Amino acid sequence: MKLDPEQLKLEHSPDKIRQRLSEAKRPDYLADFVYGAIDGTVTTFAVVSGVAGADLSSSVLIILGFANLVGDGFSMAAGNYLATRTDAQLNHRRRQHEAAQIDAYPEGEREEIREIYRRKGFQGDDLERAVAIITADKSRWIDAMIMDELGMQLETRSPLKAAAATMLAFFVVGSIPLFAFVTEAIFPGMISRPYACSTILTGIAFFLVGAVKSRFVEQRWLWSGLETLTLGGLAAVFAYTVGYALAFLIRN
Repeated sequence: MKLDPEQLKLEHSPDKIRQRLSEAKRPDYLADFVYGAIDGTVTTFAVVSGVAGADLSSSVLIILGFANLVGDGFSMAAGNYLATRTDAQLNHRRRQHEAAQIDAYPEGEREEIREIYRRKGFQGDDLERAVAIITADKSRWIDAMIMDELGMQLETRSPLKAAAATMLAFFVVGSIPLFAFVTEAIFPGMISRPYACSTILTGIAFFLVGAVKSRFVEQRWLWSGLETLTLGGLAAVFAYTVGYALAFLIRN
């Protein structure tokens, strides 16, 4: 990866550095939105494909599709809420535990800080000065133990915001596969092939969500979009095949 030295110089001014460090501490809920959107689109289009494969009516497809959006969306949001809340509770408990250890045996905890910074390359007077600075403030001391000993993040995310982002994305983006069928139900004859239209719209949604996902992974947006499109397409093919096969067996 080739970087522009002039651009890097601009990005590393004191003001830019302070701004970047301040923003880094803010909880980010975009990942919750992206993964909610991916799961919502995949599961809803799988329902659409299964019903289409079974050659059931559009009314059945719409009912099952929205039931999936509400039920699975809430389930995924609830799971994300509990997972995020557990992380926050674990972080709080660890902080309390470290505070109790510092109060009970400060010398032992100070020695842990000394070893942590020794492994970071500090030696001699520099090491002792770093230990003295860190352990002079209890809150800073606990922060160091949380990050460097336990490998945990200092900032915790809001469980409600994480769950809300997940469910909103699940419902909004996950409703795209149903758009053509709802439109046809409201305006009969407007869309002659709703499943084909749904497939195209869902494919675009898969690709765009995958492209956005590339922000969180070491992957180019094009390949991330194609990867999500491929996986979503495979889920649709499997669902369509199962629906078609079951309908064939039942009718024969």
